[in-house]
Amino acid sequence: MAALVNGWVKGKKPEKLLLSYHGMPKRNLELGDPYYCLCQKTTRLVAEKLGLSKQDYITTFQSRFGYAEWLQPYTDATLEELAKSGIRNVAIISPAFSADCLETLEELAMENHEIFMHAGGAHYRYIAALNDRKDHINALTQIIRKYF
Repeated sequence: MAALVNGWVKGKKPEKLLLSYHGMPKRNLELGDPYYCLCQKTTRLVAEKLGLSKQDYITTFQSRFGYAEWLQPYTDATLEELAKSGIRNVAIISPAFSADCLETLEELAMENHEIFMHAGGAHYRYIAALNDRKDHINALTQIIRKYF
C-alpha cells in the first residue's frame, strides 16, 4: 500500500493525503465493533511507512446513507472543508479496497473530485486500489498457498 502511494505522489507532494474507508453507523462502534480501530491502525501503519507527520494525512469515512450518525469525519465534508480552508492539492486512497469498484471509482474518483474542485481545490488525485498489480497478485497467491 505504501509503495502504491509513493508511486502516485512522486513529484508534487499533496498538501494532504486522505485515507478514506467505507463508513458504518457509529452505533456499531459503540456496540464494540473493532472496525474503526482497525481503520485507524491501518492509517497509522501506512503513514509510518511513508514517513508522514500527523499534519500530512487524515482518516475519513465515505458512503454513508440513511439517517443514523455514521463514523466521522466524512470524506466529502472533509474535502470541502479542506478546499475552503486553502488546501489546494490533495490525494486520496481507500486502503480497505484491494480492487476498485463502483464505490471507489464513482464516489471517490469522480464525485469527491467534483466536491473538492467546486469548493476551491486545484489538484485532486485518486490513488487507485492495488487491483491486478503483479505484487498484489503475488501476495494473494502466497496467502492462498499458506492455507490450501
